[in-house]
Amino acid sequence: MDVFKTIVSQRPPRPRSTRFVHCIATCALFLSAIAPALLAAEEPQPAAAQPTPAVTGKGKTSRPSNRLAKETSPYLLLHAHNPVNWYPWGEEALAKARVEKKLIFLSIGYSSCYWCHVMERESFMDEAVAAELNRDFVCIKVDREERPDIDHIYMTALQTMGRSGGWPLTMILTPDALPIVGGTYFPPRDKEVELGPSKDSPGKAKQTITGLVPFVQLVQQAWVKNPQELRDYAGQVATAVRRSLRQPNLAIAPVGAGVPAQTLEQLAEQFDPKFGGFSYSEATPRRPKFPEPSNLQFLLDHSQRTDSDQARQMLDVTLDHIARGGIRDHLGGGFHRYSTDRYWRVPHFEKMLYDNGQLVSIYAIAFQRSDNSEYRRAVEEMLAFVGRELTAPDGGFYSSLDAETDGDEGRFYVWSRDQIISALGEKDARLFALVYGTNGEPNFEERYVIEIVRPIADVAQAEGLSTEQLARSIDEMRGRLLAVRNGRDRPRTDTKILTAWNGLMITGFAQAGQILKNDDYIRSAARAADFVLANLRSNDGRLHRSFAQGQAHLNAYLDDYAFLIEGLIALHCATNDRHWLDAAEQLTNVQIERFWDAEQGGFFYTSDDHEDLLARSKDPVDSAIPSGNAVAAGNLVYLARACGKPEYLARAQKTIACFATIVNESPAAVPRMVVSWSALSDANDKPRQP
Repeated sequence: MDVFKTIVSQRPPRPRSTRFVHCIATCALFLSAIAPALLAAEEPQPAAAQPTPAVTGKGKTSRPSNRLAKETSPYLLLHAHNPVNWYPWGEEALAKARVEKKLIFLSIGYSSCYWCHVMERESFMDEAVAAELNRDFVCIKVDREERPDIDHIYMTALQTMGRSGGWPLTMILTPDALPIVGGTYFPPRDKEVELGPSKDSPGKAKQTITGLVPFVQLVQQAWVKNPQELRDYAGQVATAVRRSLRQPNLAIAPVGAGVPAQTLEQLAEQFDPKFGGFSYSEATPRRPKFPEPSNLQFLLDHSQRTDSDQARQMLDVTLDHIARGGIRDHLGGGFHRYSTDRYWRVPHFEKMLYDNGQLVSIYAIAFQRSDNSEYRRAVEEMLAFVGRELTAPDGGFYSSLDAETDGDEGRFYVWSRDQIISALGEKDARLFALVYGTNGEPNFEERYVIEIVRPIADVAQAEGLSTEQLARSIDEMRGRLLAVRNGRDRPRTDTKILTAWNGLMITGFAQAGQILKNDDYIRSAARAADFVLANLRSNDGRLHRSFAQGQAHLNAYLDDYAFLIEGLIALHCATNDRHWLDAAEQLTNVQIERFWDAEQGGFFYTSDDHEDLLARSKDPVDSAIPSGNAVAAGNLVYLARACGKPEYLARAQKTIACFATIVNESPAAVPRMVVSWSALSDANDKPRQP
């Protein structure tokens, strides 16, 4: 059995995606370096399954705790009673691996990740799996939302090996923490799963997913037989990762005047003209679709600057379709993280603060431009959801809601036809179904994800009702269904408060408040900003990354500074209160002192006194959240003029110039950087005083 080829080709039953531009090597590198060691090993026999331990009370177990019990991350605490002898990332675990010459088993995930929870239940609660891991490995568990630096390094390593990324991220490292091999989701033992139909395979295809036990046994056998080969290969991967993250080929150069038009052209090539969104391909029909707010931010900015019909059309088609689809929570407000289909119909059900923060801004500004009442409604529903479900008592914003309830994905959000009839009665349920499609074939595992299938105006006309009358009735029905839903067991809330994500939500509340002339929204933004500045800023003015269990901890990253500063700028724009401008300026000075690259310009992701890792990255590429460098450049442009500091404008210029190669050649990978470049181009040569 060619185990390696099985490992690198397998995909989890439900896809996840992360976007990076630079994948330097392929699996051929691995094959040439260590495949003989792996493939020479005898095929391991799966260990016998062990029963799940007794659980005492909801979420509690009779097991003794491991070292994660002392952590504050809700995600790490979920693993505190696994039989796996987990360590948090830190010198204790790393030193143990070096001294004992043991491989490191690294598992990275986050609290609202459905497949992270599946792997925890299936694999990390399995006594036989734990015995394998505890005997041969030092096991480290990481919350990627608290430690995005570690996640970015090893996700890049996985993709350097030729694998697509996702979470849970599973990596085997040398005792010196260099990456050897990895994957994403592993069941405890080899498992055959059914895949949905594709263009090339219209029927149900089957695939064997490699189990965790045979995987770790194989790597451990290779380590025992040929440790130097694995070290040599890991060294090659580490070198490739460093080159990718540091981007040594960057050339300080001007950005071409045609870059915005080129960005639009490249995005148009990825655009789904029928349903909106990007990266859809008939060749990969099962690929998930994300809202990709940075793309939408560029389209919004470009359409405003140039009056481009093409940019406006791409933006509106996307905003309209995601507002109708099941990716939007039509009862409780807010958007789920992504759609599992082209049509935005069935989401992956977790709800993330960072998505909603960015989409609030985009929908609010799009409403200002178009006066589309549905955009305004989306904004108001998002902010009501965040205020109700993701706001801490002291004003900060929580991170996310899980996709599952007690192991059942989407259970909180989906409905059977009988449940809808029971809540609404036959007559109202029929009207509701005409708008939301709950009288046809179920769209999610014999249940319904609620989506708009027909405009209310069309249904009203067909039923002999006025649009206003039917809209009021539908609103009342949605309220009744929401009340029923609120009585269900709720998905878990990740209550940690992250500085960066709070910055995005502060921007959303402030911009929506300014545009919709709603002072309550602005007060919510100010309250959150006050919380972060009071609780996640140290006496010397530096920021922390995370606040959980009443404690602020971890060094802040570039995103934390850039996104919070952007939020403070949004508050200044909404209130004209100098307090917010002064706070933004103070944090900008700290950011420059601690993160600025004096050789090439731009900002490193980690501060100058951060712990030494495999690489110190400086990435301009937008993903689910925008690039910290792109946002920082835009902040500097605003502050240069508002504070009368031309030196900020010079730093913005140098930040963008140091990424000129990628901006000029692949601008669709860096749309927020293009937005900042456009703002820089519009800036006056002489900063103006506020």
